[in-house]
Amino acid sequence: MYSHLTATQFEITRATALPSPAAVSTEDLDHRWAVVLAGGDGTRLQGLTTKIAGDLRPKQFCSILGQQSLLAQTRSRIDALVDVDRQLFVVTRAHEQYFSEELRNVDDSNIIVQPCNRGTGAAIALAVLQILQRDRDAMVVIVPSDHYYSNTEALGRAVRSAVAGAGEYPNSLVLLGSQADYAEVEYGWIEPGQVLNKTSAELSHVSRFWEKPSLSEARELLRRGCLWNTFVTAGYADTFLDLFCSEVPNLILYLNQALAERDLDAAYQKLSALDFSRGVLSRQPRRLLSVRDTDSGWADLGSPTRVFDVLTRNNLQPAWWLNRPNIAVDLREFL
Repeated sequence: MYSHLTATQFEITRATALPSPAAVSTEDLDHRWAVVLAGGDGTRLQGLTTKIAGDLRPKQFCSILGQQSLLAQTRSRIDALVDVDRQLFVVTRAHEQYFSEELRNVDDSNIIVQPCNRGTGAAIALAVLQILQRDRDAMVVIVPSDHYYSNTEALGRAVRSAVAGAGEYPNSLVLLGSQADYAEVEYGWIEPGQVLNKTSAELSHVSRFWEKPSLSEARELLRRGCLWNTFVTAGYADTFLDLFCSEVPNLILYLNQALAERDLDAAYQKLSALDFSRGVLSRQPRRLLSVRDTDSGWADLGSPTRVFDVLTRNNLQPAWWLNRPNIAVDLREFL
């Protein structure tokens, strides 16, 4: 439903979404922004998070791997990368009882409340449009709020390399690809192409996306040195907008109208769920680059099995595990 604009409508949509370039002050040359995606429902992990928290909160608001929630841990990681005034949090209205406490010290202008969850595509597009209204020259880093990293410093180096790559190739988005350790079939994979440089981290073209491959395909991707897609993505805001306008122009039209009329509810009633990787990135591999992250120890906490694997691999003992020793037995049904 997103791809039926005429060429003229496309140009009008993009033009109205982009404000006139603003003069850049010599005292404020840092245009780096972070968009933290915290609007998911966490249904695949709900059985485990309900056991841990005692309620139906999504996993990003749950203290799964330590004393802090996954969202709080994400905030701690990005504080060293992006000024707090340029950190946006995309949440969903149904989760207000959880995010209102988690984000109590965040300015309201930096909290984007969606009427409902319409997938990562809508969340990112909405954030990009709002950033462009505030900073025409913004460099944006997309950060999921439900992942684990064993080495935060290594993550920081990888993100800085991705930002540098996006600055050098402004018409491209740069994806953070984690060094694969085994043939995981539940992850998306990035197949790197031509290497552009090997300075601090290997920067390459992207040849292809592989979404949740079969086991035999995953083994072949591992053999060829392909990367797990962490979903961390860096690029100029107007480059994100270009890709959205090329692939899902109606999405931008609906959201842009909603922002002008201050009525997100009406727009979200028209929207279908959109996965950013499948619906946008996988269709534009020529506009994508990847940075190889070899040391951050990334993991996507998408299933109870993955959570237990992270706990075991990293010798983590969160309070819920120590305080409820029988929970391991209780949770065998989830493995």
